[in-house]
Amino acid sequence: MIIGITGSFGAGKGTVVEYLKKEKGFTHYSASGFIVEEIERRGLPLNRDSMALVANDLRADHGPTYIIDSLYARAEAHDGDVVIESLRAVAEVQRIKELGGIVLGIDAKPEIRYAHSLARNSVKDNVSYEKWLEQEQAESNQTDPHKQNIFGALKESDFTITNNGTIEELYKEVEDFLRSVDFV
Repeated sequence: MIIGITGSFGAGKGTVVEYLKKEKGFTHYSASGFIVEEIERRGLPLNRDSMALVANDLRADHGPTYIIDSLYARAEAHDGDVVIESLRAVAEVQRIKELGGIVLGIDAKPEIRYAHSLARNSVKDNVSYEKWLEQEQAESNQTDPHKQNIFGALKESDFTITNNGTIEELYKEVEDFLRSVDFV
Protein backbone atom coordinates (compact mmCIF):
# COMPACT_ATOMS: atom_id res chain seq x y z
CA MET A 1 0.00 0.00 0.00
CA ILE A 2 1.15 3.53 -0.78
CA ILE A 3 -0.24 6.36 1.31
CA GLY A 4 0.57 9.94 0.40
CA ILE A 5 0.23 12.49 3.19
CA THR A 6 -0.66 16.11 2.50
CA GLY A 7 -1.91 18.89 4.70
CA SER A 8 -1.53 22.31 6.12
CA PHE A 9 1.41 23.54 8.21
CA GLY A 10 1.58 21.90 11.64
CA ALA A 11 -1.60 19.86 11.16
CA GLY A 12 -0.04 16.59 12.34
CA LYS A 13 1.32 14.99 9.19
CA GLY A 14 4.50 13.89 10.97
CA THR A 15 2.53 12.46 13.89
CA VAL A 16 0.43 10.39 11.48
CA VAL A 17 3.60 9.19 9.72
CA GLU A 18 5.18 8.15 13.03
CA TYR A 19 2.04 6.22 13.92
CA LEU A 20 2.02 4.43 10.56
CA LYS A 21 5.71 3.56 10.96
CA LYS A 22 5.59 2.37 14.56
CA GLU A 23 2.16 0.77 14.71
CA LYS A 24 1.69 -0.49 11.15
CA GLY A 25 5.22 -1.08 9.84
CA PHE A 26 5.17 1.46 7.00
CA THR A 27 8.43 2.67 5.50
CA HIS A 28 8.62 6.46 5.32
CA TYR A 29 9.83 8.65 2.48
CA SER A 30 9.82 12.39 3.10
CA ALA A 31 9.45 15.07 0.46
CA SER A 32 10.71 17.56 3.04
CA GLY A 33 13.77 15.40 3.68
CA PHE A 34 14.41 15.16 -0.06
CA ILE A 35 14.21 18.96 -0.35
CA VAL A 36 16.50 19.43 2.66
CA GLU A 37 19.11 17.26 0.90
CA GLU A 38 19.00 19.69 -2.03
CA ILE A 39 19.09 22.77 0.22
CA GLU A 40 22.22 21.44 1.89
CA ARG A 41 23.77 20.61 -1.49
CA ARG A 42 23.13 24.20 -2.58
CA GLY A 43 24.48 25.65 0.68
CA LEU A 44 21.29 27.57 1.42
CA PRO A 45 19.96 28.37 4.89
CA LEU A 46 17.56 25.75 6.22
CA ASN A 47 14.26 27.57 6.65
CA ARG A 48 10.76 27.47 5.22
CA ASP A 49 11.55 30.07 2.55
CA SER A 50 14.43 27.91 1.24
CA MET A 51 12.19 24.85 1.38
CA ALA A 52 9.58 26.51 -0.86
CA LEU A 53 12.18 28.02 -3.19
CA VAL A 54 14.07 24.77 -3.74
CA ALA A 55 10.91 22.67 -4.09
CA ASN A 56 9.52 25.06 -6.67
CA ASP A 57 12.89 25.11 -8.50
CA LEU A 58 12.99 21.31 -8.64
CA ARG A 59 9.45 21.16 -10.00
CA ALA A 60 10.17 23.89 -12.58
CA ASP A 61 13.41 22.23 -13.72
CA HIS A 62 12.27 18.58 -13.73
CA GLY A 63 8.47 18.64 -13.87
CA PRO A 64 5.70 19.01 -11.29
CA THR A 65 5.95 15.39 -10.07
CA TYR A 66 9.74 15.18 -9.85
CA ILE A 67 9.95 15.03 -6.05
CA ILE A 68 7.30 12.32 -5.78
CA ASP A 69 8.73 10.35 -8.69
CA SER A 70 12.17 10.47 -7.04
CA LEU A 71 10.78 9.24 -3.72
CA TYR A 72 8.72 6.56 -5.46
CA ALA A 73 11.87 5.32 -7.19
CA ARG A 74 13.49 4.94 -3.77
CA ALA A 75 10.38 3.19 -2.43
CA GLU A 76 10.26 0.68 -5.30
CA ALA A 77 13.22 -1.15 -3.79
CA HIS A 78 11.18 -1.74 -0.62
CA ASP A 79 8.80 -4.61 -0.02
CA GLY A 80 5.88 -3.57 2.11
CA ASP A 81 3.73 -0.59 2.79
CA VAL A 82 5.03 2.90 2.09
CA VAL A 83 4.06 6.37 3.28
CA ILE A 84 5.25 9.40 1.30
CA GLU A 85 4.89 12.55 3.35
CA SER A 86 4.51 16.23 2.60
CA LEU A 87 2.80 16.36 -0.76
CA ARG A 88 2.65 20.10 -1.43
CA ALA A 89 1.35 20.41 -4.99
CA VAL A 90 -1.80 19.22 -6.72
CA ALA A 91 0.28 17.35 -9.32
CA GLU A 92 2.04 15.45 -6.51
CA VAL A 93 -1.30 14.28 -5.09
CA GLN A 94 -2.47 13.28 -8.56
CA ARG A 95 0.79 11.39 -9.15
CA ILE A 96 0.39 9.32 -5.97
CA LYS A 97 -3.09 8.37 -7.18
CA GLU A 98 -1.73 7.47 -10.64
CA LEU A 99 0.77 5.19 -8.91
CA GLY A 100 -2.11 3.38 -7.20
CA GLY A 101 -1.77 5.16 -3.89
CA ILE A 102 -4.27 6.76 -1.57
CA VAL A 103 -3.85 10.33 -0.32
CA LEU A 104 -4.66 11.26 3.26
CA GLY A 105 -4.99 14.94 4.09
CA ILE A 106 -4.45 16.35 7.58
CA ASP A 107 -5.81 19.74 8.64
CA ALA A 108 -6.60 21.64 11.85
CA LYS A 109 -7.51 25.12 13.01
CA PRO A 110 -4.69 27.63 12.34
CA GLU A 111 -4.13 28.42 16.04
CA ILE A 112 -3.72 24.72 16.84
CA ARG A 113 -1.40 24.20 13.88
CA TYR A 114 0.79 27.14 14.89
CA ALA A 115 1.07 25.73 18.43
CA HIS A 116 2.04 22.34 16.94
CA SER A 117 4.63 24.07 14.75
CA LEU A 118 6.21 25.86 17.68
CA ALA A 119 6.20 22.70 19.79
CA ARG A 120 8.27 20.75 17.26
CA ASN A 121 10.99 23.38 17.70
CA SER A 122 12.06 23.32 14.05
CA VAL A 123 14.21 26.08 12.61
CA LYS A 124 11.75 26.44 9.72
CA ASP A 125 8.90 27.26 12.12
CA ASN A 126 10.71 29.74 14.37
CA VAL A 127 8.66 32.74 13.20
CA SER A 128 5.79 34.89 14.44
CA TYR A 129 2.20 33.77 13.91
CA GLU A 130 1.75 36.48 11.29
CA LYS A 131 4.89 35.42 9.37
CA TRP A 132 3.82 31.78 9.66
CA LEU A 133 0.41 32.58 8.12
CA GLU A 134 2.16 34.63 5.42
CA GLN A 135 4.45 31.70 4.56
CA GLU A 136 1.50 29.33 4.43
CA GLN A 137 -0.35 31.67 2.08
CA ALA A 138 2.76 31.95 -0.11
CA GLU A 139 2.71 28.15 -0.46
CA SER A 140 -0.84 28.25 -1.76
CA ASN A 141 -0.15 29.15 -5.40
CA GLN A 142 -3.17 28.18 -7.45
CA THR A 143 -2.03 29.11 -10.93
CA ASP A 144 1.32 27.40 -11.53
CA PRO A 145 1.42 23.57 -11.31
CA HIS A 146 5.18 23.71 -10.68
CA LYS A 147 4.66 25.62 -7.43
CA GLN A 148 3.34 24.57 -4.08
CA ASN A 149 -0.38 24.74 -3.42
CA ILE A 150 -0.89 23.12 -0.04
CA PHE A 151 -4.61 23.85 0.20
CA GLY A 152 -5.18 22.71 -3.38
CA ALA A 153 -3.32 19.49 -2.58
CA LEU A 154 -5.39 19.07 0.58
CA LYS A 155 -8.62 19.44 -1.43
CA GLU A 156 -7.44 16.65 -3.76
CA SER A 157 -7.03 14.18 -0.87
CA ASP A 158 -9.03 10.96 -0.94
CA PHE A 159 -9.67 11.33 2.81
CA THR A 160 -9.14 14.20 5.24
CA ILE A 161 -8.68 14.11 9.00
CA THR A 162 -9.34 17.27 10.99
CA ASN A 163 -6.88 17.17 13.88
CA ASN A 164 -8.34 19.62 16.40
CA GLY A 165 -8.37 17.17 19.32
CA THR A 166 -6.06 14.92 21.29
CA ILE A 167 -3.39 12.63 19.93
CA GLU A 168 -5.56 9.66 20.90
CA GLU A 169 -8.39 11.08 18.79
CA LEU A 170 -5.97 11.51 15.89
CA TYR A 171 -4.84 7.89 16.17
CA LYS A 172 -8.48 6.74 16.19
CA GLU A 173 -9.09 8.77 13.02
CA VAL A 174 -6.05 7.12 11.39
CA GLU A 175 -7.39 3.67 12.36
CA ASP A 176 -10.81 4.60 10.92
CA PHE A 177 -9.09 5.71 7.69
CA LEU A 178 -7.11 2.46 7.47
CA ARG A 179 -10.26 0.38 7.98
CA SER A 180 -12.04 2.43 5.28
CA VAL A 181 -9.33 1.50 2.76
CA ASP A 182 -9.35 -2.15 3.86
CA PHE A 183 -5.89 -2.05 5.41
CA VAL A 184 -5.65 -4.94 7.86
